[in-house]
Amino acid sequence: MRRVSALELASIADETGEPFEWFVIEPAPAIVSYRAGVDSPTMSSIDRLIEQTAREIELLQSLGDLEPAEFESPARPENVTQAGSLAAKARTLMGIDRAGPIIDLVGPLANFGLFAFSQNLGPDAPDAATTLLHRGGVSVINSDRAVGRRRLALAHELGHYLIADEYTVDWRVGTWPNTQRTEWLIDVFARALLLPADSLRQRWIELTSRESVRDAAVRVGSEFRVDMATLAGRLSELQLAKGEELSPVRAATTTRADIIEYDLVVAHDLAGTTLPRRYEKAVLGLYRSERISAERTIELLHGTVDEAALPPLPPVHEDEIWKFVS
Repeated sequence: MRRVSALELASIADETGEPFEWFVIEPAPAIVSYRAGVDSPTMSSIDRLIEQTAREIELLQSLGDLEPAEFESPARPENVTQAGSLAAKARTLMGIDRAGPIIDLVGPLANFGLFAFSQNLGPDAPDAATTLLHRGGVSVINSDRAVGRRRLALAHELGHYLIADEYTVDWRVGTWPNTQRTEWLIDVFARALLLPADSLRQRWIELTSRESVRDAAVRVGSEFRVDMATLAGRLSELQLAKGEELSPVRAATTTRADIIEYDLVVAHDLAGTTLPRRYEKAVLGLYRSERISAERTIELLHGTVDEAALPPLPPVHEDEIWKFVS
């Protein structure tokens, strides 16, 4: 068996449309382990995307950037109380206040070492997937879902990351039954992360004392950036509403009139194709230092910018040219 040259590999990459590092960088152990346990010879769209982003993160790490924060993985939650405690601990680890809404979830997660990407994978694809890397982790969120569902999916993936699940694919977050104990408790964790108990209880009691349950749900959903199913689940867990009291919450939809009258914020988290800002800055830093080409930069930014939008590079000084020709 003969060796394949770098030029031949580059040609193969060009023909197959695969990134060059696909042929020269080993995938993360979690990906290798996952593949070994899957019977199908083909990868789903979310599996393929998460492997691509994992390789890209590890490429940037090999060039000296994107180092994650170190932490000791906590134990898996065994009950609702432990899931809530884990959510509070997660906020502390990410440097987020223990109370109130989380406006930006992606940025603090990237600083913590979990890099969240989104792409529209269509209605038939899973909600999300996560894999551990040698250092840190990657989550991919299906942006086909509504914004509240996308945020819940990312919060759920954080739960998997914290307890060091090697590789997970979640078809539908927020709907796991109690019989699937670990996944159900990670759903509880995700709701507790986005809707901390004290903040939600105080706001819910305040609003329902002066307006309808439906209007209170619309306000709280917008303030905490969650969907109505997530809000209803959390209200039930905290015994702030039960049975028929939850029906108007689940049925509530935010209208244009609500947005105007209540000055609601329309969230767009993880819409379309998105990348963590920390990752984007690392890529542009490599481009500015001329360690990667414009073409490679565009590939690493998943086509979210074109060459015309890249920052100008400084002109080469005459003295620098003579270093190469003298």
